[in-house]
Order: sequence, then structure tokens, then C-alpha cells
Amino acid sequence: MSLLEVEDLKVHFETDDGVVKAVDGASFAVEEGQTLGIVGESGCGKSVANMTILGLTRAPNAHISGRIGFEGRDLNQLDAEQLRRVRGNEIAMIFQDPLTSLHPFHKVGDQVLEAIHTHRDVSKQAARRRAVELLGLVGIPDPERRMKEYPHEFSGGMRQRAMIAMALVNDPKILIADEPTTALDVTIQAQILALIERLQEQLGMAVILITHDLGVIAEVADHVNVMYAGRMVETGTLDQIFYDPQHPYTWGLLGSLARPDRPRVARLSQITGQPPSLLAPPQGCHFRPRCPHAFGKCTQAPGLEVRGGEGGHADRCWLSPEQKRTLRVVDGGIGLEVPAA
Repeated sequence: MSLLEVEDLKVHFETDDGVVKAVDGASFAVEEGQTLGIVGESGCGKSVANMTILGLTRAPNAHISGRIGFEGRDLNQLDAEQLRRVRGNEIAMIFQDPLTSLHPFHKVGDQVLEAIHTHRDVSKQAARRRAVELLGLVGIPDPERRMKEYPHEFSGGMRQRAMIAMALVNDPKILIADEPTTALDVTIQAQILALIERLQEQLGMAVILITHDLGVIAEVADHVNVMYAGRMVETGTLDQIFYDPQHPYTWGLLGSLARPDRPRVARLSQITGQPPSLLAPPQGCHFRPRCPHAFGKCTQAPGLEVRGGEGGHADRCWLSPEQKRTLRVVDGGIGLEVPAA
């Protein structure tokens, strides 16, 4: 049994304009000690799916269905108090903008201490020792002194490290990292990714990494889920997604990725059009209006079909394996031919 099993998760929001199908039947699993990367364009539902795991999308206008299995419990069936004991204790989350997550009027150390006292019955002295230990663990120099500083006195990278420290106060079994490097420069991005990888090995936790950047995924992920317009369109191991991609949307993402092994004169490919509105997604395959290989059958919704092999490689596409081999160019970009209907 997997550590976390999400089955047919749907998160729909009622709005004045209609029903927004933010997540429309997503299924995935996370194994102990594994890093699962979830990649897709902004607005595809990847953050909503993972916030739902922690009960952060529950609202009067939200309709949530499906199963979120975690250590024999369905998190969707827990009440608010039961979820509060899971959130931050067994499953923790860090967000992409620590400056909006950290309170600007409270010292960083006080906020780490609050996270400790929320879930642990310890003395002030023990909590302080733990806070200093965690700030040092995530690479903040002179943690005793930095405990007394405010968020604006930290750099962007240091604020993200402080958020990671707060997430680790209770040794969670799963860490959800939602775009943890988006606002950081390339050098600091690499440091944060290396930090998460080191902490994962040291603490034995699983990690769900949410990002739109395949370059980030390539650095740390063991398994990858590609998400588009509320649905998982391809899942597989890192090698399967990068070296044997099966879905045209994955081809497009890979084709738009800058790579040092390409000739300098080679142009990056692009995915034409815009992601669909989740108020009125396209009939059938959601990627159909942007796919250069769409044909008649694509007006019907394809299922997520397992292709076999280690890692459960699966994709949501009507193209046959033979058509995909013909259409996909060697470097993983968009193919050039269109199959007959």
C-alpha cells in the first residue's frame, strides 16, 4: 500500500459564472521516501489538488469527491479537528511566496515557535532549542541571532528556508512543496532543491513537488505526473517522461525546455493557443484544441491508459503507440505529421 493514495479526486467550485472544474478526476500515489513531481501550466489544478489533501479547499461553494487515502484513513472524511492534527503534523506544506506566508510583524523565530507549540506540548526552552536546531538544519547561519529578526530582514532564499524549517517542526511523513523556487534566482533555486533533497534523505520523508518547470522536475523527482486542465494526462517514472513521453502535451512541454545538448541555432518549440477555461472545458480530450495531432476520436474523452512496464507508465491519448512513434521527434518535441482520422 502506498503512503498516500488519491483516487478520482474532483474539486468543483460553484461561481456566479458557473461551475469551475478545478480538478476533474485526478488519481495518483506517493510512496514512502519518494519524490513525486506534478508539472503543468498555471491554472491546471495541481495546487488545488494538493491543497485539498490538507482540507484547504473546503468551502461552502466547493464540491469535493473521491478518496484521499493516508495510512488507512480517508482524509476527505475527516472533520476539521481531525484534519488539523494531520495538517502540519503528518503532512506539511510550503508555498511559493514565503513573504506572504510569513507574518511581517512577527519575528521569524516566534513564528517557528508557534508552529512547534501548535502540535507539541513542550516547554518554552525545549521549543526554542528545537527552533534553533531547525533553522540551523535548513542552512540559516547564526540561527540564534536570526531568530530575533523579521521576515523583511531575510533574503528570499532565507525566507524560503525558514518556511521549510516551519514545515519540518513535527517531522512530517509527506512534505508538499508548491512552487518552492519560483521567485528565486537560479543559484538560490539550486540551493533550495538541494536542501529539500538532503532533508528528504536525512528525515526519510516523501515529497510532492508542484511546479511548471520541467527543469526543476528533472533535478529531484523519482516519479512525474503531467497535469492539464484539471486532469492527469501522463504519469510515469522520470526516465519514462523525459525519454519516452507518450502524450502530445508532454511533448510540447519538453520541446519548450531549453537544453544544452541542442544546437545554439535550434529554436524552442511552443504550444499554440491558450489553456481552456475550466468553466467550459473542451468536449472530449481537453488538449484537443491545441493539439496538432487531434483527429475525430478526440471529441471523446480518453481514459488514463497504462502502457505497461515498470513504474506504471500511463497516458490519456487516443493516438496508437505506432502513431506516437511516428509523430514524436527524437528530442521529445512536437511531431510534424497529423494522423488520419
